[in-house]
Amino acid sequence: MKKIPLHWSIMLGMVLGVLVGVIFTQFESGPQLISNWVKPFGTIFINALKLIAMPLILASLIKGVSDLKDISKLSLMGGRTIGIYIITTVAAVMIGLIMVNTIKPGTSISEKTRQELVVAYQSDAAEKQAVAQKQKDAGPLQALVDIVPSNIFKATTDNGNMLQVIFFALFFGIGLILIPAEKAKAVKDFFDAFNEVILKLIDLIMLVAPYGVFALLAALVVESPSLDLFRALGMYALTLLIGLFLMGLFYLLLVRVFVKFNPKKFLEGIAPAQLLAFSTSSSAATLPVTMERVEEHLGVDEEVASFVLPVGATINMDGTSLYQAVAAVFIAQAFGMDLSFVTQLGIIMTATLASIGAAAVPGAGMVMLVIVLGQAGIPEAGLALIFAIDRPLDMCRTVVNITGDASVSMMVAKSVGKLHLRPKKEKMG
Repeated sequence: MKKIPLHWSIMLGMVLGVLVGVIFTQFESGPQLISNWVKPFGTIFINALKLIAMPLILASLIKGVSDLKDISKLSLMGGRTIGIYIITTVAAVMIGLIMVNTIKPGTSISEKTRQELVVAYQSDAAEKQAVAQKQKDAGPLQALVDIVPSNIFKATTDNGNMLQVIFFALFFGIGLILIPAEKAKAVKDFFDAFNEVILKLIDLIMLVAPYGVFALLAALVVESPSLDLFRALGMYALTLLIGLFLMGLFYLLLVRVFVKFNPKKFLEGIAPAQLLAFSTSSSAATLPVTMERVEEHLGVDEEVASFVLPVGATINMDGTSLYQAVAAVFIAQAFGMDLSFVTQLGIIMTATLASIGAAAVPGAGMVMLVIVLGQAGIPEAGLALIFAIDRPLDMCRTVVNITGDASVSMMVAKSVGKLHLRPKKEKMG
């Protein structure tokens, strides 16, 4: 019997998860049964992916940087990577602002619905506001200070410190380049082997991916807020989804024009990572699969993928940036505010910078949104307006985040002559 490709297996798990969730919501004890006996398996699956995120970044970045053998190559690749990431992020914010100003979803929110949401989610909104306020009070250069860890072992114990681990890995890799090759060989061999072990662990974890996403989706359905709230915010969700779709088309255009790669093949190659991103809402958790798909199915050289993708998982949050633009203007519209052109230019700048500092974990965009709201003078209590449907939309914007990472990795690989138009191997699924 022919083996089902991985992306179809994951899709089947997602559909079955939604169906089972809907069925169990019809019974009084159904949601409790899903939460107690199904959701834990989804949590275990996410934890397994997060477990290897930090080791993967350490191993792949140190290996990738040290393999360059030349500081000038690192400078060239790094400059192009960050430059393209910034361009795509600004494009994402602009698309979001155009969509939200055209559709004007905030005008469809009734006062009654607004009050219901504020009451229901004010505690969650207050928590996000407190975290964001702490970041705002830290000073303008605190983000730069936070990049350099005081203890690398402590930094690796929290996935939110990914940027610190990336800094250490780059620093360590540069050190390996600068010492004599014969002395660096033993360390390089260790990280080469370490990287291979991590990649094999990824293969093992992905064997249970369909079951993991089944559990995640079933739990999401039974724990969702009431349908009345979803209907009230339907226009906001539609606006954001259209914006994310347009951003996806923008990536396909970049791949077609600059890489000369078939967009259909690109989507087929990255599909399992996209589905996993949708299920987990985490760029960090999806990173191992994104790297495997980009290297083995899209032809990006390991040297490029091991540098561009971990950096992208941390600083390239295009879906999150687009969401922040749409959400900020939507909340302003809901409160009857008319944002000036200058204020919206400020949103572009703030959303771009905020997305760079966003942790690659579920819900991080909500914290960054508070900073965007504060810059634009929009009431931060408006967070409660969108909290009800943030999780399913977070799933969609994470898909855009990792799709952007993959497309940029192909562009960078093409620019430095490290793109193999015939991928190393074509795996089933």
